[in-house]
Amino acid sequence: MHVIVCVKQVPDTTNVRINPETNTLMREGVESIMNPYDEYALEQALKLKDKHGARVSVISMGPPQADVVLREALARGADDGVLLTDRAFAGADTLATSYAIAQAIKRINPAPDIVFFGKQAIDGDTAQVGPGVSELLNCALVTYVQALEVEGDTFTVETHMDDGTDVIEGKLPVVMTVVKEASTPRFASLSGWMAAKKAEIPRWGAADVKAVKEMIGLDGSPTKVVKIFAPPVKTGGVRMDGRGDPAAAVEAIVRALQDKGVVKS
Repeated sequence: MHVIVCVKQVPDTTNVRINPETNTLMREGVESIMNPYDEYALEQALKLKDKHGARVSVISMGPPQADVVLREALARGADDGVLLTDRAFAGADTLATSYAIAQAIKRINPAPDIVFFGKQAIDGDTAQVGPGVSELLNCALVTYVQALEVEGDTFTVETHMDDGTDVIEGKLPVVMTVVKEASTPRFASLSGWMAAKKAEIPRWGAADVKAVKEMIGLDGSPTKVVKIFAPPVKTGGVRMDGRGDPAAAVEAIVRALQDKGVVKS
């Protein structure tokens, strides 16, 4: 069994700020981390390695320093990793990103058993790359996976839905996106970190994955981010405490709504 996990290096969103003059993210001095949802996807892959002896390969697309998240994945138990890094990939939207990753997957293994993604990335929150890759690989897709069992070429999953849990059965190969309810990610061991630090991580550019220029980067992106801006700061509201005199509080609320034209006088 061969399992591929796609991980992304993202800024720690607790420290992200927006430049008020350029309306762009200020990344300087902001720590980069592995996308938290991708940790749950990696854990599902490592569970398959523990139970079935699956080979776990990890892919990330980003600048050269993104190899840090690949080394973290190796330290936790992944077998090998590849970094997609090329200036030609810069400015990619979700479609161009999906295409580049799909091309890399085809080079690693034209027919992997499972490709895992986290539910979404915390910097973009689109949840589109996993489904995009499944379409480009012409492969089945299951999203919001919280539990997984594989027997032979058959999988059974539980998916976390707003109104409950669905159970889905199907045949491999498949692309899956994983939610945080799936499990608690394991920690890397000291020996794992030492081995990961020494590991050779191949760096592939657009030519290495036979990517068509018109399909990657800005050229392959039908959507463009014009600017990013912070929402306006909300001003303080008016609190009406009706514990002492509920009738007076209700009257004050109605009067305030009338003043704003929400209700008629």
